[in-house]
Amino acid sequence: MTKTKMKSVGKRTCLGSAQDHAVLADLVALKAMTVPELREKWAAIFDAPAPNTSRQNLELRLGYRIQELALGGIGRDTRRTLDALAAEVASGEPGQVMTDPRRPLPGTKLVREWNGVEHTVTVLTKGFEWQGRRYKSLSGAARAITGANWNGWKFFGFTPRPRISK
Repeated sequence: MTKTKMKSVGKRTCLGSAQDHAVLADLVALKAMTVPELREKWAAIFDAPAPNTSRQNLELRLGYRIQELALGGIGRDTRRTLDALAAEVASGEPGQVMTDPRRPLPGTKLVREWNGVEHTVTVLTKGFEWQGRRYKSLSGAARAITGANWNGWKFFGFTPRPRISK
């Protein structure tokens, strides 16, 4: 009895099949192709003319598409996240996806003692405030307090709130 080697691909498990070997052979063949051949392959796979781009970019994009067609594309949840991120970028206003998940709610006071002095930083909608001055990042506020470069989250001993999955 022969054993079939199993390998994990994302959330799927695939057999070490002839399809896997064909995909690998297609990927290896891309490296040996000339730019005109890559453009022909592009037209065959995408049913559109190849963009005017570098050889490396054509290889990478063709390689991804070959694997996508054989093994499946990105998952529904990933697609939903990417669509939400694209909508946020288009709107110009950061929302839930672009916002740092560690960031506490606006109005939260972060307190840290440094060199015997207690410092309070207030979380704003856009940035942070310490002693009446605004900072774009918590690291900027920590730098103002200490005079040295600090990761602001580490300086305040901040532990991120758990993410809520949808």
